[in-house]
Amino acid sequence: MPVHMQSQVRRFTFNQPHLKRSVRAILADVGEPSAELGILFVGDQRMQGLNRRYRGKDRTTDVLAFAMREARMPYAICHMPDMLGDVVISAPTAWRQAREAGQSFDEEIVRLLVHGILHLCGYDHERSEKEARRMHRRERIILRALSRLPKRVN
Repeated sequence: MPVHMQSQVRRFTFNQPHLKRSVRAILADVGEPSAELGILFVGDQRMQGLNRRYRGKDRTTDVLAFAMREARMPYAICHMPDMLGDVVISAPTAWRQAREAGQSFDEEIVRLLVHGILHLCGYDHERSEKEARRMHRRERIILRALSRLPKRVN
């Protein structure tokens, strides 16, 4: 299961081995162990443009999820059953949120990855209050399990 990670921001560094292990654990937890996933780190300006274009909200946000399985494309052109989708994270927003929450940047990135991947799996906290509770409960369960993963690879 490939995890494609790319950054368009230079100011921030990421513990890629830890993030990839975390993503694999998240995907296994949600029943998608063989899914392929793209992760893109962008700045606030780029994120604002994406949020405006795809959600009609002219402001930056912390994470956006683009599900490939829901994409309406001709079957013959784009049939990738293992491609779950892309998670786009605003690195500057994640940095600010980590500082405000008193946690590390990597912890905030993992939290946003959990949130984005759950969106790719059909969870939507904006649909209803009941769905928001369901999604937040699932996030807490996954984050608790992830907290037991080692942070570094020797």
